[in-house]
Amino acid sequence: MDTKLPKLNFTSIAIASGLGVLVAVALYQAQIRGLIPQYKIPTPTTQNQETRTIVSEENAVISVVEKVSPSVVAIGVTRRVINPFDPFSIPKMQDATIATGFVVSEKGIIITNRHVVEGEGNYSVVTKDGQKYEVKRIYRDPLLDFAMVQIDGSDLKPLELGDSSKLKVGQTVIAIGNALGRFTNTVTTGVVSGLGRRVIAGDPFSGSAESLENLIQTDAAINPGNSGGPLLNSGGQVIGVNVATTEGAQNIGFAIPINSVKTLVDEFVVKGTVSRPFLGIRYRFISRDVAILNEVPQGAYIQEVVLGSPADKSGIREGDIITKINGQTIDEEGKVAKIISESNVGRSVELEVWRDGKQIKLTAQIGQSSGQ
Repeated sequence: MDTKLPKLNFTSIAIASGLGVLVAVALYQAQIRGLIPQYKIPTPTTQNQETRTIVSEENAVISVVEKVSPSVVAIGVTRRVINPFDPFSIPKMQDATIATGFVVSEKGIIITNRHVVEGEGNYSVVTKDGQKYEVKRIYRDPLLDFAMVQIDGSDLKPLELGDSSKLKVGQTVIAIGNALGRFTNTVTTGVVSGLGRRVIAGDPFSGSAESLENLIQTDAAINPGNSGGPLLNSGGQVIGVNVATTEGAQNIGFAIPINSVKTLVDEFVVKGTVSRPFLGIRYRFISRDVAILNEVPQGAYIQEVVLGSPADKSGIREGDIITKINGQTIDEEGKVAKIISESNVGRSVELEVWRDGKQIKLTAQIGQSSGQ
């Protein structure tokens, strides 16, 4: 029996093919015109891509550390120590690493903090490769917790100073220092947490505390012994000088903006000294609330008068409260320091002082401090 195959209807096939082409063209045109959303298969982030990102970030820090570390030094001191339990014992000389510094000039000039070189003793500098140098000259700034020491060193590589005015909150920073005076060239990282901070900062190594203004706040770990070390950006430029953290704080460190000390560094490199307007007082600001509670005026309470200073010669005494300088009311922290720093050496300033319940007027002539 013969089986006959159905005859193909070529007309129907042609019509179907034509309709298919028309539908395809219509869909394509609608898609490119945005009438139909395009769908793309998402490309998953591979483990290799994540690894490359992490390695890139780590390499940036490693590169800065390798570049900068040879210029970061330890500040040491040799002091005469007496046994407090045996007053008749022979005093012994004791060495201690107390802080950090970093090289800013091939002339052997090193930046650190003032509070670490204020006490008596023979100061020294130890480089990363173990070379020890005696400090020949020290500049101690009367306004900032900042100092410079000079050594007779060779092959010293200065660090590049950046521009702290361009800092942004959230920017990555790196701190290098001698944590706790024992762990040399300790590296910590973090971000700029805040700018323009004012704090009462101290260091248990020196037992000192003072009001510091216009500081950089960072969460990079800064411990006692880190004082004077560099705070760096990801390009390896110094953007701050680390100071000790506030007492009881965690993950909060502070640094002096490098722009605040650049002119001092330049003058010290050229002249070997720095001249600053100088009055010669140590004071504590009395706020309005504290003044009301203690029934005294708001102002600068004098805690110490430097012997032979302009303040001493003008008649200022411990316990006085300076309420005005040249007619400007002392109504905020740092106002006295600001007025004095903006005064010219040799200029006379008029002081209004509260003493024993009375207001008196004194005149002081601004002196000059070399910080030596």
